[in-house]
Amino acid sequence: MSETTQTRLLIIGPPGAGKGTQAARIAERYGVPAISTGDIFRANIKGQTELGLQVQAIIKAGELVPDSLTNEIVRDRLHQDDAAGGFLLDGYPRNVEQVHALDGMLEGDSLDAVVLLKADTDEVVARLMKRAEIEGREDDTEEVIRHRQDIYAEQTAPLIELFTERGILVSVDGLGAIDEVADRIASALDAQLAK
Repeated sequence: MSETTQTRLLIIGPPGAGKGTQAARIAERYGVPAISTGDIFRANIKGQTELGLQVQAIIKAGELVPDSLTNEIVRDRLHQDDAAGGFLLDGYPRNVEQVHALDGMLEGDSLDAVVLLKADTDEVVARLMKRAEIEGREDDTEEVIRHRQDIYAEQTAPLIELFTERGILVSVDGLGAIDEVADRIASALDAQLAK
């Protein structure tokens, strides 16, 4: 595929905003793989790999996986054949240092668009508490969930300013029916990618 047909996207938003659900729809719409660091980590945890055991201990403590480890995983994933025509990142980059690492991986190219899913903190905490109950995620206590929201606000929120300055941020209300949110995202992305 030629460089001009690549679609390089990122979806960001607080934990529980519905990024994973919407990422699958966006990836299908644009014919690119959805690359979720969370999914990669969960697969390794389930497989009890060395990486999985490291990540499990970090997550159980309510912390985030270190940048160096995450950068290496993403670099490897972006070099796989299915990502040659573009990709949708979910969960990475989550801070300014990771944005600079990604810039280096893209070798001068940049992301085409960044979708920001906005959602009220109390709404997403309630959503995550319900998911934890349904899926039996014992580690997802309200305290841990709120701690992750705080980390997001502290580390990821500065990305909003950075991507706004680059002119690639599209902000979408992440609350509502899945199809309604998907339609909002599609309209916003189509407008951004047409620029």
